[in-house]
Amino acid sequence: MIKYVLPTLAIGVLVGYINNMFGVLIINRIFSEYIFNFSLISLLFLMGMLFALDEKATTKMKAAGLKVLVFPFAVASGSLIGGFVGGLILGTDVFASMAVCAGYGWYTLTGPLAGQLFGPKWGALGFAVNLLRELVTIATAWLAVKLDKYAPIAMGGATAMDTTLPIIVRYSGQETLITAFSSGLILTIAAPFTITAVATLAH
Repeated sequence: MIKYVLPTLAIGVLVGYINNMFGVLIINRIFSEYIFNFSLISLLFLMGMLFALDEKATTKMKAAGLKVLVFPFAVASGSLIGGFVGGLILGTDVFASMAVCAGYGWYTLTGPLAGQLFGPKWGALGFAVNLLRELVTIATAWLAVKLDKYAPIAMGGATAMDTTLPIIVRYSGQETLITAFSSGLILTIAAPFTITAVATLAH
């Protein structure tokens, strides 16, 4: 599947770049407000249907109970520790670095929020770092799964509930769908609170 994902992504970037060069704003609006939203809703519908059809998955989820919180907590902790260590290595603001990583892949939130709390530079970094997290997950899930089948879920962070979910299920197996979706959902909910909490500690 990766042989289709990367070329498709590259073609999309090229088409978007060409469109911006010619300034056709109506196309931007159609894609951002309609086609993208419709595609995402359709994707979530299909993933939900797969989940409901898998009797073993629903049984496992009921049995897991509060244990479903363990995985996203580990992912969140790893992201924050990574941001802290990265800040120390680069000799920069460790709190801002942690806040950027606390976006868990949600770049459309992290960019503006980090920019508001830490300044424009960190807003740009928040957007770029979390966008790269999503793109790297899409591009390397096939490789990460060789280390552990849950590795792509951790890499995807908040995006594991939507944009990277098909890639994760494709390479990690359908049995990981519940873990991926629940982890992504919890991290999505936690992201704005975590970023704000880190900023509060900084000030």
